[in-house]
Amino acid sequence: MLLCVSGVGRGGLGLLAIKRACLLTRTAHSSPQNFEYRPIRKVMVANRGEIAIRVFRACTELGIRTVAVYSEEDRGQMHRQKADEAYLIGKSLPPVAAYLHIPDIIKVAKENGVDAIHPGYGFLSERSDFAQACVDAGVRFIGPSPETVRKMGDKVEARSLAVSAGVPVVPGTDAPISSVGEARVFSETYGFPIIFKAAYGGGGRGMRVVKEYEELEENYHRAYSEALTAFGNGALFVEKFIEKPRHIEVQILGDKYGNIIHLYERDCSIQRRHQKVVEIAPAADLDPHLRERLTSDSVKLAKQVGYENAGTVEFLVDKHGKHYFIEVNSRLQVEHTVTEEVTDVDLVHAQLRVCEGRSLPELGLTQETIRVNGCAIQCRVTTEDPARGFQPDTGRLEVFRSGEGMGIRLDSASAFPGAVISPHYDSLLVKVIASGKDMSTAAAKMHRALSEFRVRGVKTNIPFLQNVLSNHQFLHSTVDTQFIDENQNLFIMKPVQNRAQKLLHYLGHVMVNGPTTPIPVKAKPSSIDPVIPTVPMGEPSLGFRDVLLREGPEGFAKAVRAHPGLLLMDTTFRDAHQSLLATRVRTHDLKKIAPYVSHSFNNLFSLENWGGATFDVAMRFLYECPWKRLQDLRTLVPNVPFQMLLRGANAVGYTNYPDNAVFRFCEVAKENGMDIFRVFDSLNYLPNMILGMEAAGRAGGVVEAAISYTGDVSDPMRQKYSLEYYVNLTEELMKAGTHVLCIKDMAGLLKPESSRILISALRDRFPDVPIHVHTHDTAGAGVAAMLACAEAGADVVDVAVDSMAGMTSQPSMGAMVACTKGTKLDTGIALQKVFDYSEYWEVTRGLYAPFDCTATMKSGNADVYENEIPGGQYTNLHFQAHSMGLGNKFKQVKKSYSEANKLLGDLIKVTPSSKIVGDLAQFMVQNNLTREEVEERADELSFPLSVVEFLQGHIGIPHGGFPEPFRTKVLKSLPRIEGRPGATLPPLDFDALEAGLRLQHGDDITEEDVMSAAMYPKVFEEYKEFTGSFGPVDCLSTRLFLDGPKIAEEFQVEIERGKTLHIKALAVGDLNKTGQRGVFFELNGQLRSVLVKDNVAMKEMKFHPKALKSVRGQVGAPMPGKVIEVKVEPGQKVEKGQPLCVLSAMKMETVVNSPLTGVVTVIHVNTDTSLEGDDLILEITAEE
Repeated sequence: MLLCVSGVGRGGLGLLAIKRACLLTRTAHSSPQNFEYRPIRKVMVANRGEIAIRVFRACTELGIRTVAVYSEEDRGQMHRQKADEAYLIGKSLPPVAAYLHIPDIIKVAKENGVDAIHPGYGFLSERSDFAQACVDAGVRFIGPSPETVRKMGDKVEARSLAVSAGVPVVPGTDAPISSVGEARVFSETYGFPIIFKAAYGGGGRGMRVVKEYEELEENYHRAYSEALTAFGNGALFVEKFIEKPRHIEVQILGDKYGNIIHLYERDCSIQRRHQKVVEIAPAADLDPHLRERLTSDSVKLAKQVGYENAGTVEFLVDKHGKHYFIEVNSRLQVEHTVTEEVTDVDLVHAQLRVCEGRSLPELGLTQETIRVNGCAIQCRVTTEDPARGFQPDTGRLEVFRSGEGMGIRLDSASAFPGAVISPHYDSLLVKVIASGKDMSTAAAKMHRALSEFRVRGVKTNIPFLQNVLSNHQFLHSTVDTQFIDENQNLFIMKPVQNRAQKLLHYLGHVMVNGPTTPIPVKAKPSSIDPVIPTVPMGEPSLGFRDVLLREGPEGFAKAVRAHPGLLLMDTTFRDAHQSLLATRVRTHDLKKIAPYVSHSFNNLFSLENWGGATFDVAMRFLYECPWKRLQDLRTLVPNVPFQMLLRGANAVGYTNYPDNAVFRFCEVAKENGMDIFRVFDSLNYLPNMILGMEAAGRAGGVVEAAISYTGDVSDPMRQKYSLEYYVNLTEELMKAGTHVLCIKDMAGLLKPESSRILISALRDRFPDVPIHVHTHDTAGAGVAAMLACAEAGADVVDVAVDSMAGMTSQPSMGAMVACTKGTKLDTGIALQKVFDYSEYWEVTRGLYAPFDCTATMKSGNADVYENEIPGGQYTNLHFQAHSMGLGNKFKQVKKSYSEANKLLGDLIKVTPSSKIVGDLAQFMVQNNLTREEVEERADELSFPLSVVEFLQGHIGIPHGGFPEPFRTKVLKSLPRIEGRPGATLPPLDFDALEAGLRLQHGDDITEEDVMSAAMYPKVFEEYKEFTGSFGPVDCLSTRLFLDGPKIAEEFQVEIERGKTLHIKALAVGDLNKTGQRGVFFELNGQLRSVLVKDNVAMKEMKFHPKALKSVRGQVGAPMPGKVIEVKVEPGQKVEKGQPLCVLSAMKMETVVNSPLTGVVTVIHVNTDTSLEGDDLILEITAEE
């Protein structure tokens, strides 16, 4: 693209051209005026940030010494380091006020021999009194004359001058208004919408659009306050608001001799809050005649006022192509860079030389030589969150890596690791300028550069900018100032992963505060990593899952029944580690061994690897998605059926769910790779079981109805749970359509004789159904009992690999394989493979030493035949007893468990009924109560909630009914549930649940997430909060996850295939005044650091409370900032949407509105209170 084709090519008017032109004699450019050429030797920039550095660089190139000024807040900012000299101004003043303090700035200039002051943009750049103060002090002001600054800075006078010059203007007031009443009069004359503008500044400060009469007063006060804060003068004028215009501005340059040129236009239409976001030079698809009118009007206006130095004339262009003057910015603009890139003119060089007394022709700058070559785009990368209305974000830059390369220019100041982004100044982080031969080329370079950026520690608008650059309208058409508002898809942003830095945060947190998951015993994870047995190349052999996929659940059941030997289900992946290691085994370690299992044990009946307690624990303590575990293991083990534990109508929870939730859960589980649903109810309550069976069957899974076993069918004295009871119950389950029958012996009560009696009776009565037996080896007789079951006709028994077997876990896999080898029950499994499998788990178990039951238990115990405590609960009770100081009373706890069971009517004890018995037992021990005393005082004791809810009927009706009169005494007048507890619950609205989750967590919510939230709302919320802070941590080794790295330790973390992080832990720093410690790492050879709150220290330090998201009436700060006005009082009634207070941050004001109707109960802030994001502002009690 070429505009104004006369003149020299690109590069002819750059730095070398200006320097060469400066060597020409003054006589070559005679002028009727006689200005003396006075070289500048030292320049102060009365500003901060990137514009200060931009000017310093230009000065250095021209051999001029530089001086920076800085506020107390800016002691660590880069601009003061880039200058030759730097001086503090505005001591004890607020951060912004320091840069507005003219006496301090002039004093520093005079004391340090400054020749000229460059005002930059913002702050004092358009204050005529500052320009005059410079002149009065004998210091040159690099900009227009004070009188010109005054005329152009006064928006009303500038309008008047434009009218005099014949330049069209927007209807507006002739002078600044002094009250909201004048604004009302104007709006009545011209109608809405109208716009307030600061009379003495720009940049979007003090600018508010008003569309309705009701908004007028509030917006007037906000605009006035913003203008006063930003420019030291709150004067406003009001204009008719032109809807959907293009914002086009023309760069002008003048000298002391009356020469005025333009450097063509820029399109600044992409804005939010009237602040420019993306700027383009030249404007795309601009009619040449309109371009001519814009540029000629700009030069005409500049000549009328005798404009000197750089400036910008801004216009609105309506949809009919009519242009309206809006203002002159008598300073350098933020977006001057794009003009420099397409014209090859260094505007700051020109400013400095003009201030010295050079003429534009001397500098080689005449209108004939100015040409536009190609296209340039500037993106303002800011520390703002587009997803939250562009709210400014503050904090420390933990990581900063920029995009670079051909055609990319970066202008920045505070963009470096460790920089602190303050709430007191503009949110601009870096200006990225891309140049190319045309718009599409420049946009492609910009997009590529932005994708290379890595900014961590604060949020940025980079994802939003990338959406803008990909937008079809932006690339192929014209845009107006409503572009952002009308393209809401720009706010659908790809989430920033930030995985590496989040992992460092997690590791730092563990190094400072210890493990994030509760540790029951003081033991360290082993430092030895397990060795994975050799896995053959290629696909694994076919297994029973292939039969299931080919022949369906019925064909699968027939194949199992017809199988000649004994089949095994391996519980190592779930129930074994639930019983031994408190369900803490991580997916990381399961995935390592999964391929070996697939290749070595393809003839297993199934792997029990999901459901039950592992579902919520995965999120609650391991911070893993249970669905991802299922998906990953399914990929690694395609040939062996997976089995899960389904608690009937309770799914994988401990409460009642609506029926549709149970059905949907089973559907999603089946879709994610689950095959066999072992359905049970802790009371063998048929209505609950049948619902779960129907849900599993409808989902297409294998239905395995599980009868929970208790008592002793070989003891004629125990008749409540007799052989007849189990046979009759099986009959009902067969009618309900089970494919496989399971005996679920959770406490390990099956002895060899009772095994033979029970299984023989069931096999005789139901010859065609496969029988599967699950037990625990607490008493040590598990192998004998399972062999007896197999001899009596069981098709499948449960085992765990040897190093994870025994005690409260399942019988040993190796023992069962060895004992059946060469018999009709031969499992077909090679013992050597079992040994290799066991060796892996033996070492892996050492990683979970803090959770290992052997820390407090040294053996199993045959007293389980008396107390009937389920295996997993036996371990947990042992841990709990020791943690509560009752370790020496564990025998008493077990005895009380037996007594509590009798109190409750001799229950089947499986989760959750086992927990109810356990809660009552511990209640009895803690209060030193006997069974008789509990029965006698039942109407006065405060029982555990689980006991009360059981007696109310919350988990169903126990066999034989509830114990009386105990139930009546405990419940008194409390309500009772009759029938199936979940039958009366209304269906769960999954669409509403998903919508709420998306609103809270973004659009990456999956169907699996919705199910997790349906099962465990609070646990899922905490899991999402954790991953939001620390990311997925399942890529860490277990030792690092639990204990963190040692200082100087080097390790690798594979975050995805082909992406490995090389990390070295370097140091943990001292405590700072905010209760944090710096933790230092080397990541891929680069120094990284994170700040971690020291939880112990924080308890001793006082901090402003945070608003809890889960408490509806708590109103938190939407962004860091300072309270400038509190608009309510305690006890005051407020309506939803009513303004509560006003925050100021980065020179922008935000009104915090009430989220609900109610009464203000507590206010936690005052005027001038400084807040961090989410700090508690006030509390509201909702109106009933």
